[in-house]
Amino acid sequence: MTTRELAPVYVLGGNRIPFARSNGAYLSETNQSMLTAALSGLVDRYGLAGAHLGEVAGGAVVKLARDHSLTREALLDTSLSRATPTVDLQQQCATGGQTVVHIANKIACGQIESGVACGADTTSDPPIGFGPRLRDRLVRINASKSNLDRAKQAARLPLSLDFDIPSPAERRTKLTPGAAQAITGAAWGIGRDEQDKIALASHRNLAAAYDRGFFADLVSPFAGLAEDDNMRRDISPERLAKLKPCFGGADGTMTAANSTTLTDGASSVLLGTADWASAHDLKPLARIVDAQSWGVDYVDGDPKTQGVLMAPVYAVNELLRRNGLALQDFDFYEIHEAFASQVLSTLAAWEDSDFCRDLLARPEPLGSIDRDRLNVTGGSLATGHPFGATGGRIVATVSKLLAEKGSGRALVSICAGSGMSVAMIVEAA
Repeated sequence: MTTRELAPVYVLGGNRIPFARSNGAYLSETNQSMLTAALSGLVDRYGLAGAHLGEVAGGAVVKLARDHSLTREALLDTSLSRATPTVDLQQQCATGGQTVVHIANKIACGQIESGVACGADTTSDPPIGFGPRLRDRLVRINASKSNLDRAKQAARLPLSLDFDIPSPAERRTKLTPGAAQAITGAAWGIGRDEQDKIALASHRNLAAAYDRGFFADLVSPFAGLAEDDNMRRDISPERLAKLKPCFGGADGTMTAANSTTLTDGASSVLLGTADWASAHDLKPLARIVDAQSWGVDYVDGDPKTQGVLMAPVYAVNELLRRNGLALQDFDFYEIHEAFASQVLSTLAAWEDSDFCRDLLARPEPLGSIDRDRLNVTGGSLATGHPFGATGGRIVATVSKLLAEKGSGRALVSICAGSGMSVAMIVEAA
């Protein structure tokens, strides 16, 4: 393989559709229709009709069998050149982040000059399958060589319908992310009030960003929505305080407001080299500096330090070490708000001397961050969280924030199910 210097990778723009609470505005939409809309909006905004891009990487977590080539099918519904190749990736809630890393790495290595990272998800169109008994019998019917054999197999069909319904619970622990995070949050002593403050700030920041027009060139209207319909402009501490716990039992601290709701949506991010951007009259917003993935032993590990959503703590630590940076060396922090408890557990771990010494090999704790720099245009608690689309939303958002500021650096941290994560450093172009 030819040795060459890594090329700087720039974020040139982004587009997403408004996110919608599941079983609502997008009830009749699919992963493909939403992803097509996000991509088409990107194509229209940046004049890419007919363009032959290096690659489009996309993905979704909740997929029907027909979505085995989701990104390719979505691309074929856009005006991009059909010579543009696609690839589908999946890493739970980090799917969108990993598509950004995938495209960025290919650009950095000189394999492509441009690409799109994208993702979608809907739980309004779930892949409900047949359970093993019914599935086995149907397969046997299909394999039968004669009508008599088919009739014999059909006579043995189970009397009751046997469906396999998707569940967010981890296969090995049987715990949903919320139930698992309730255990982790309790271990860190995360209280209800501080979680509600995270939720309050998320909604207020998102509403303020919409009101000042921040999302005008990041969001395309779709299916009757112009804004994320999970956003609550009338949110207040008093209303939050009235909600009952939904995880952790009667004494739990996690509610429907400080936990993300099931959401449908799609997002896309355009990346490229400086030369490609110049050739297409596009001004880079930000540069992808580095990225890191990490996993934790959520099956047998201590739920406080190895909880299913704690992997970003370790990913960020490695990223900082490799780049010679301190946790405080950032102008913006985009931490995916799967649950307010998860955000606060992450921050608590970075501030804990014993944790940082014993598990991060740090002589001193990483320390605290300036909370005023956290999710300044809203986070997943307000926008909602379509699993495959959140990474693209975050990267496009923080890139525009850096472009507005004209300088600076941002830290992206995304937790994912099955004890995984992705983290990134993004700098102003």
